[in-house]
Amino acid sequence: MTGERDLRVLLHGMRPELRPGRYVYATLPAGELPPGVTPVVTVSEREGTTLVVPEAQAVAAGLPYGFVAGWITLRVHSALDAVGLTAAVSLALTDAGISCNVVAGYHHDHLFVPHARATEAVRVLEALAAESG
Repeated sequence: MTGERDLRVLLHGMRPELRPGRYVYATLPAGELPPGVTPVVTVSEREGTTLVVPEAQAVAAGLPYGFVAGWITLRVHSALDAVGLTAAVSLALTDAGISCNVVAGYHHDHLFVPHARATEAVRVLEALAAESG
């Protein structure tokens, strides 16, 4: 399945969706996932495995964590080799003073922003989409 590559189409059609809940970043030694923890993102690094998990799961498992985030999914199907979407989204959020961690899935891009500013981040992205039409 091929995703969209045209930046104007991507921006106009991104339809940001704030997923419910609070998500946190945690790190563990490789291969040591506690029971009851279902990561939404996993990244293997030399120093250990980074997990993004629902905050309630981290608390229940006793995982130390940092960065409490809101999870925004850009619902446009972007091609993995599309140019400019991450840059445009990052710039718009930068201009609003909102930090952003981007994860590219096969079908969609996912943004993890400070939970306290997640609704504001969605408004910023909706404005960017409207300007791009």
